Amino acid sequence: MSEDTLRMRAVATGEAERKAPPVTEPAARRDAFFDNAKYLAIVLVAIGHSWEPLRDGSRAAGALYMVVYAFHMPAFIVISGYFSRSFDASPGRIRRLVTGLAVPYVVFETAYTLFTRWTDQEPDRPVSLLDPLYLTWFLAALFIWRLTTPIWQRVRWPLPIALVIAMLATLSPSIGNDLDLQRALQFLPYFVLGLLLRPEHFHLVRRRAARILAVPVFAGALAVAYWAVPRMSGAWFYHRDSAAELEAPSWYGPVMTLVTFGCSMVLVACFLAWVPGRRTWFTALGAGTLYGYLLHGFVAQGSKFWGWYEPAWVHRPLGEIVVTVAAAALVTVLCTPPVRRVFRWVMEPDMTWAFRRDARAGAGTQRRTRVSGPSHRS
Repeated sequence: MSEDTLRMRAVATGEAERKAPPVTEPAARRDAFFDNAKYLAIVLVAIGHSWEPLRDGSRAAGALYMVVYAFHMPAFIVISGYFSRSFDASPGRIRRLVTGLAVPYVVFETAYTLFTRWTDQEPDRPVSLLDPLYLTWFLAALFIWRLTTPIWQRVRWPLPIALVIAMLATLSPSIGNDLDLQRALQFLPYFVLGLLLRPEHFHLVRRRAARILAVPVFAGALAVAYWAVPRMSGAWFYHRDSAAELEAPSWYGPVMTLVTFGCSMVLVACFLAWVPGRRTWFTALGAGTLYGYLLHGFVAQGSKFWGWYEPAWVHRPLGEIVVTVAAAALVTVLCTPPVRRVFRWVMEPDMTWAFRRDARAGAGTQRRTRVSGPSHRS
């Protein structure tokens, strides 16, 4: 074959390659099960906050509050860990970590401080980025957990080590409030467990037998919580204080770490067993749970200042139902696309100008190839 013929064939082949459309993989659909789980969990978070002022006058409300707090944040954290398995500290993922967690943390830590200066009548409350206020602790904790992901993926016994760290944290009241490290350490095992889970583990809890078993388990949990309300503090499920700060003997801390971890994980499994796996009317709202989480806090904080809980009827059964429905409706609205469009500039800022070219390119590649699903926005 002559050299001219080879050159003509190469040119023809190059033209064909230039004209041929690029082969791309079809965009992966979000997993409806996890979006449903995130939406239902954020609804429980809002409902739990709405029940807080009702606990003193109602033992039943106190029991429901304790049960919900035993599993709603653990469920969020487990799912966050599960979808952090691919975090490798690459430039693009670091960029996503900064824009998706660090920037919202700074903005909402400042906003909550300014807002509560008014609602709590504390005009001198300082803006401190080291002492997370109200809901912002989760952003700070998730930032820390995700940065440590490569470590947990390489050690031999990640979950036992994380549990030991959580147990030791309860022994030390001197850890302090910097980045709410006490809570980050005590909730760490839930995140590490999420890193270890695989799709088949979630399939196990979604079987019909698991859904049926979840009914008596939740009923038993409510009965135990009803008994426990006047006898113990539900603060053990907050994981924000040491044993000494809860006025308990030191040995209570490690023991309660294991007890609450076991109880929480059983209830998380029961909760996930009830989550529908098909697309529903609220599936799309699962992508906006960070919006609902951070924005509903302003209403939760302001409701007491505005006197919404002062009428006597609010503390009766009908009032408690109204408060519950109102909280669920509010957080649902805050997860909708119109609200997300309004606040995307702060929740998901582009900030291309702040990063070097390799980080920008890496983030772009991730956006094109990553499987859509629950991310850190839990």
